[in-house]
Amino acid sequence: MGDRKIRCPICKKEARWEDNPFRPFCSERCRLIDLGKWASEDYRIAGDKKDFLENDRDEKNDSKA
Repeated sequence: MGDRKIRCPICKKEARWEDNPFRPFCSERCRLIDLGKWASEDYRIAGDKKDFLENDRDEKNDSKA
């Protein structure tokens, strides 16, 4: 099990798993590309969209009643 290899999900290059601070990515560049995709909402988790500010206001109003 000593030298396990993985494929980077961004560039598809082979990368080492052990002693790799960027895993599951091959490099900091690929890690930052992935983070940027989450930040720009290219990636999403399925579910109902919620307005968190509206929910927070409702909770504050409920606690005053």
